[in-house]
Amino acid sequence: MAAKGYVVLFTNPRGSTSYGQDFGNVIQYHYPGDDAKDLLAGVDALVRRGLVDEAHLGVTGGSGGGVLTNWLITQTTRFAAAVSQRSIADWAGFWYTADFTLFRPNWFKGAPWEDPADYAARSPITFVKSITTPLMLIEGEADLRTPPADGGEQLFRALKYLHRPVVMVRFPEESHELSRSGKPWHRVERLRHIVGWFDKYLLGKTAEGYDIP
Repeated sequence: MAAKGYVVLFTNPRGSTSYGQDFGNVIQYHYPGDDAKDLLAGVDALVRRGLVDEAHLGVTGGSGGGVLTNWLITQTTRFAAAVSQRSIADWAGFWYTADFTLFRPNWFKGAPWEDPADYAARSPITFVKSITTPLMLIEGEADLRTPPADGGEQLFRALKYLHRPVVMVRFPEESHELSRSGKPWHRVERLRHIVGWFDKYLLGKTAEGYDIP
């Protein structure tokens, strides 16, 4: 993205590593939450410094970053485009279907049927009606870590129902590692999709395959 002329902000919000265990654990039972606020604070800093045009902001992320991308566009309309990669839309569905079982006592205090309100309060799908940002969803069809059925597919179907601008790109035979160890041509295609989406909605360029109102 930087090579294409974009200003790229890559932050280290609360809940991430390198600032100690307390910093990493502060979002326990509150994810997404203050970490999303930190991301927006980073954007505010760039705007204050005059480094970016506030009318042409994009947001993207994968896995945990995909969760935060989904969450941010339910909480704010400041982004002109978003690309959510291998994400989660419904935490309750994820609890039942993901291969990542050790998260359960660390991210939630109980099972979905024991505290459904907490799962719903932190699930982007709960607030899907608030999404107006043009959204691209990128999924690996063999992703067991963040199964598409509880991530991109839910948001895609809901946003289509709401007549909002949304597309979903599904890569056959690709796992959660698509961006890192996926088939080389799929990794190249993924990047082209991301750049094409941002070029259309942030720069107003016509890109083949993205002719969506």
